[in-house]
Parts: sequence; structure tokens; C-alpha cells
Amino acid sequence: MDSPSILFVNRVFPPDKGATGRCVSDLAERMAAMGWRVTVVADGCGPSDAPPGVTVRRTGGENPRDAGAAHRDARLTARGYLAAAFRLIQRTLRLPRHDVVVTMTDPPLLACAGPLIAARHGAASIHWSQDVFPALLPVLGIRMPEPLRWMTERASVRALRRQDAVVAIGRCMAGRLAAAGVPAERITILPNWPDPRIRPVPRADNPFRLEHGLGDRFTVAYSGNMGLAHPMDAVLDAATLLARSDPAVAILLIGEGRRRAAVAEAVERRGLANVRLLPLQPPERLAESLSAADLHLATMDPRAEGLLVPSKVAGALATGRPCLFLGPAGSDAAAMLDGCGQRLASDDAAGLAAAVRRYAHDPALCAAQGARALSVASAWDAAAAARRFAALADGLRQTRLRGAAILPGRRLPHA
Repeated sequence: MDSPSILFVNRVFPPDKGATGRCVSDLAERMAAMGWRVTVVADGCGPSDAPPGVTVRRTGGENPRDAGAAHRDARLTARGYLAAAFRLIQRTLRLPRHDVVVTMTDPPLLACAGPLIAARHGAASIHWSQDVFPALLPVLGIRMPEPLRWMTERASVRALRRQDAVVAIGRCMAGRLAAAGVPAERITILPNWPDPRIRPVPRADNPFRLEHGLGDRFTVAYSGNMGLAHPMDAVLDAATLLARSDPAVAILLIGEGRRRAAVAEAVERRGLANVRLLPLQPPERLAESLSAADLHLATMDPRAEGLLVPSKVAGALATGRPCLFLGPAGSDAAAMLDGCGQRLASDDAAGLAAAVRRYAHDPALCAAQGARALSVASAWDAAAAARRFAALADGLRQTRLRGAAILPGRRLPHA
């Protein structure tokens, strides 16, 4: 009997930068080990870090840009995303048939093509929603004419209703999708997991702390995308307050994104000697860079509640460190911090500075919440997610087989 087959369609795949590519790679590797025939279609023409048993097909287009730099120019980005979507669709339609087709939200609105690709393959269709588009576009600073926004939203919802299943990465996102008209029984909540390479690195033996001369300083870190959905004003204001009251506290701002230039300018203008800006760290150094912090920060624009889930929270907890989250109280990120951090309002700079002081002067609190953080992170990893995803995909495959819904078609050679 042939192995079950699954096709993932996403703009990026390692070594391209971008969290969605890493998620696909993690699942693809583990599903291949379970006996699935796994194919990934990604944009670009460069090499791919394909795990054992996984076939990666590139579109041959321009190599994907750094995901952290996305939306720098809304007009060019929209054009680039449309071109990438067209290349991805073309490539998938020329592949041999698969049992299950999975589309993602990079590029935005790829879900609209999911049913078409699945029909061509005679396959079950899954849309894996990492973000909710087009609703997220205004938060990212991308404005659309009202008629165009209405048309794209209607097309997106219609396509999602035609999917056999929609995977949401959080409870709030599932609620948003259901409210938009996606049948609740077709929505599966499957949160993202920490990068498997992240682990606690003992403070005293951490090369990253040694390289950056952190010594015994209490260190707070924001690590990840500094995009428009992640406000930084309260972080900078809190850093200003701490520079006066607790100058020994070190603050690391690690990453890229559209807000980074403004953050760098504010740090220089305010003369914040307690803040260091560092570039996005390579994947092989994630464990060291994240473990260099005694306390982590994450932010989210309240308007993005249910439209995205900050992946940096899960990564922070996987290092066994507490996390402070500046964002909406009802969000999935806030719920993750029960016993291993604190939620504050997005604009609460004074509260953030006070919380940092509390953790800095209470090592026992840091240790207790750090242990709880590691326990929370360990309960949901890539292996557990792959088992859940594989069970969902296999259930849909079996349903289609029993219902004779798969079109016979003929196998086409790889193009």
C-alpha cells in the first residue's frame, strides 16, 4: 500500500528566514518519520535544508526576502507577494497528486488558492492559519481601498469555508475565524511550539553572556520581529525609567523589522546606555541568545488580538525564563503566562519598569516562574504537534477515500 502523501505550500522554507518556514520544516520532518511522503513547495531558487524524507520543490523565482523586513514598502510588498503566490500555485499544479494539500498564510490570501490546488490533486485541503488576512493588513500599516478590502475579505472567507479543515494557532484566532463564517466543526486549534533548538543554557556557562560582557547584570531581552504589530514605545519608556532607577539592569533588543530603525534612533536620542540593539541571531545560537536573558519581553498591538499569536512567548518559556507580555488580556499569549510571567497593558511603561525591578530583586521569583515556564513549554513540542497534525490529515484522507471523493486523474511527472 502506498504511503500517505501530503503537500505543504508556503513562501519560505529553511534556510529562508521566517517562522512559518521553520514550522513547516519541523512538521515535515516528523511526519516523514511517521511514514508520510512529504513534499514542500516554497518560493525562490536557492538550496533548501530539507530534513530526511522530505522533498522540497522551489518555484525558481527570486529568493524570498527576510521575513522580518516584510511590509517595508506596502506597494512593492503587495506586488511581490502576488507574484510569489502565482509562482507557488503554478508549481503545485505541476506536481504529482497528493492525498492532502496544506496552504499557509505566507503569502497572504494563499488560502484562496487552496481549494483549487486540492481539487487539481483530488486531495483533502487544510489551511494552516498563522495570521488572519486581510483583517491584519491595517495593523501592519497596509491600507486598501474599501471596495478592494471588501472583495478580498469575501474571497478569503469563501475559500476558508471550502477547506476540509482550518488549523488556527490559538483560541482567539479560532473565534475570529468562526465569527467570519468558517464552520466551527472544521476548525482545529493547534498552537505553534518552541523551536526545537531552544533549550535552557546555564547562566554561568552561556557564551552569549560572556561575549557581550553581561557579567552578573540582570538582563531583560526582547528577541524577535520588531514589526508594526509589535509596539515598542512602552519598552523604550520603561528602559528610560530603568536607566535612572536601576542602571545595572541590561536590556537587549534583538531582531529586525520595520520598527527597528525607529527604535535605534530613540535609543541613541535618549542616550540609553542600558539598552543594546543586536541583530537577529542565527538559528544555531538561539538557545544561547534567549537563555542570556533572566526575563523576557513580548508585545502585541491590541488590534491584532485573534489575528496573530506572538511566537516569541513560546520560545522564551522554552529557555526556562519568565516573560512579561504587553498586550490584550484575553489573548492566547497572555493565557500562556499563568504562573510564569505577567501581562500588562500595551502602553503601561511604568508598570513594565516596576515589574522588571520586582524580578531583578527577587531571584526566587525568577527561579520559580522559570521552572514553571519550562514545564509549560515542555508540554507542547514539535513532536506532539506533528502527531496532532498527522491525525487530522489522515482523518481527512480516510474520509475522502471512503467517500470516493478523490478524482482518478493521472500522475504527472515532476516539472
